[in-house]
Amino acid sequence: MGISVDIDSNSGFCAGVIRAINKAENFLGCQENSRKLFSLGAIVHNESELHRLEEKGLVTIDNDDLAEMRDASGETLLIRAHGEPPATYGRADGLGFRIIDCTCPVVLKLQKDIRETYTRLHSDGHDGQIIIFGKIGHAEVLGLVGQVDGDAIVIENIRMLEEAIDSGRVDLEKPVEIFSQTTKSPAEYADVCAMLEERMARENELPVERFKGRKMLVVHNTVCSQVATRHEKLSRFATEHDIIIFVSGKVSSNGKVLCDLCKSLNIRTYHIASTDELKKEWFRNDDKVGVCGATSTPKWLLEDVAEAIRNMYR
Repeated sequence: MGISVDIDSNSGFCAGVIRAINKAENFLGCQENSRKLFSLGAIVHNESELHRLEEKGLVTIDNDDLAEMRDASGETLLIRAHGEPPATYGRADGLGFRIIDCTCPVVLKLQKDIRETYTRLHSDGHDGQIIIFGKIGHAEVLGLVGQVDGDAIVIENIRMLEEAIDSGRVDLEKPVEIFSQTTKSPAEYADVCAMLEERMARENELPVERFKGRKMLVVHNTVCSQVATRHEKLSRFATEHDIIIFVSGKVSSNGKVLCDLCKSLNIRTYHIASTDELKKEWFRNDDKVGVCGATSTPKWLLEDVAEAIRNMYR
């Protein structure tokens, strides 16, 4: 029958990344603009796409670069889809930057919800806690924590939650509201929330069902719906193919989550960043190959990878 190669129709840039890249390209393609465009952090966690945009004039800087600047009058700074804490906007504005804010609308709503929750938890003498399920140091998470001046507990997994409880950082007798980074695994978030609920119920000497009525724990459904749906569809895609070639930047948080999902369902899953990393010995002559990627993987790169695999057998 010969080898066949399919591209996952649900893989590729999410809406937030598409919006950010379109705004960057519109700025860089405007002939009236003679200045470069600065991006605070990588606009997308994909080396190939970053290189393409850098050739158009995009300059990536980090917060250390921003701190060292003295005057940026007339320059333009792009805030990527991950968002930033309020302090970043103050710093950029003080330097004279014109800001193109590409924070994903889903992230903007999450930032607003965290601010409002924090105000409510600490009003009228109350003393509740906010937990954020996310990757420590991730740009989105830094932006979320910055909404409450750092007064939130970040946990990456159940083990870290248990450690925070055992050390007393999470007080099980106080109200807790938990949020998730928008690109995390819905299943893992559900497991974390279930474990937290069980521990809080036990601490308050109540069955879980009776504890629910106390409303001491509020779980916010903040995983992006596009990401959540992608998990379900990608699971089917991984099981329907003999081998999976997962394409994403190696520093992509979403890429790691989705690639791990594929590996859990299909042992023949290989993670690559470009066509250069493909190896013919991975494939069999009659394989049904699935090519997929993260929310930071451009469609053109998925197509290049699929074509490179087909060319191995021509």
